[in-house]
Amino acid sequence: MASTPSSASSGAGGTFALDVPVQRHQLANGLRVVLSEDHSAPIVCVAVYYHVGMRLEPPGRTGFAHLFEHLMFQGSPNMGKMELVRHVQQNGGTLNGSTRYDFTNYFEVMPSNAIDLALWMEADRMRGPVITQAELDNQRDVVKNEIRVNVLNQPYGSFPWLEMQERAFHNWHNSHNGYGDMADLDAATLEDVQAFFDAYYSPANAVLVVVGDLDPDETLALARKYFEEIPAAPPPAPPDLAEPRQETEGRWSYTDALANRPALAVSYHVPPSGTPEYYAMGLLNQLLAEGQDSLLHAELVEKRSLTGDVDGGLNFLGHMHNAQTPLLWTTTMMHDLDVTPDQLIEAMDEVIEGVRTTAQSEATLTRLRSKARSGLLRTMAGGGYPRFGIADLLASFELFEGDASRINEIDARFADVTPELLLATAQEYLRPTNRNILALVAGASDAVADAATEAVEEIDEEEAAS
Repeated sequence: MASTPSSASSGAGGTFALDVPVQRHQLANGLRVVLSEDHSAPIVCVAVYYHVGMRLEPPGRTGFAHLFEHLMFQGSPNMGKMELVRHVQQNGGTLNGSTRYDFTNYFEVMPSNAIDLALWMEADRMRGPVITQAELDNQRDVVKNEIRVNVLNQPYGSFPWLEMQERAFHNWHNSHNGYGDMADLDAATLEDVQAFFDAYYSPANAVLVVVGDLDPDETLALARKYFEEIPAAPPPAPPDLAEPRQETEGRWSYTDALANRPALAVSYHVPPSGTPEYYAMGLLNQLLAEGQDSLLHAELVEKRSLTGDVDGGLNFLGHMHNAQTPLLWTTTMMHDLDVTPDQLIEAMDEVIEGVRTTAQSEATLTRLRSKARSGLLRTMAGGGYPRFGIADLLASFELFEGDASRINEIDARFADVTPELLLATAQEYLRPTNRNILALVAGASDAVADAATEAVEEIDEEEAAS
């Protein structure tokens, strides 16, 4: 069946199952190639995922993965600065790239008659960018300015993802600021940048995924034509990401000078990815924090009016299927000044302890699986980039589990979660000693109140004078 965003089939009894076509290949230089044929629309998504992200970069190279996300758009021996972007747009396509915890990706969504061009351009980018001192200085400043705009000068800019991971994790790889440390970025030399490229951007450390209106044999031949002669290099040894089992609850607070409302984040360490317990944790997220039918929304929003919304997830920078563990299941909520963090935590504890002590019914699990399927289909839709959501899932399963075809096992993994497994997972991973609580103090609240008071007084004075 075609791998459209609604790529699902119904078996006996209406059982939902993904049926995404998957062909897997490996070129002589180690590049893994994943193809998924779908002729429902004359478009293709070409994506390259490099197995280097924010927490895979080595110490002393903080922010290098993010820096390279920018540098890889700046030209090559065959294409000038931003020429790749112009070619995509002139052919009616769109493109993007991102840096996540465990990968950096680049992709184009193009008319299918431009697949040759898209593959040539990605191969050209993989051969190596042209990086001069002027270009390094320019893109370093771009990254630093992005950090200022999105984090340092933005209310809630580091909440909770940077602030929580720094406190909840002990391993440097998981806890450091992978968005970019100013000191490490300033210290980067051309030699450092070239060494980073040589180590992490080789074909053997990458996955090429092509999804859409393609002929598998012809597309594989094009992949061999453009990519196979890129020199092979052994992928870097993966860092140890292991975290110790948490035995004591952590509590912190910090002041955000730009925030005018306080906020609270509560994080629990999750089971290892790919395990039955991990998928049980995904259903616990649906039960507790996803949607207006979730238990925490019912208690904290509808019943007690302690917050206007409860948000939850297993991955700050994506979804539960496109990151390795360790990860955190985190719920976040903003609240009024007259609500205390202790009130929120007390209400949460009542809900979570109920989940930890009472098994859920099969009817509840059926509802949770339906919610998980709905979320998965939204992910597959690509968020405005047709076919990209499927490409992202295929690349992630190839990188993290070694087999892109496991995309078609997602629903079965949720279906295998029993009430007993859900209860056991909640008892182990939702225990108070496995959590970290971070309260954001609204540093701008007094200033905002003072400014509002001054504005009212000025209006009163003007009215009195008139």
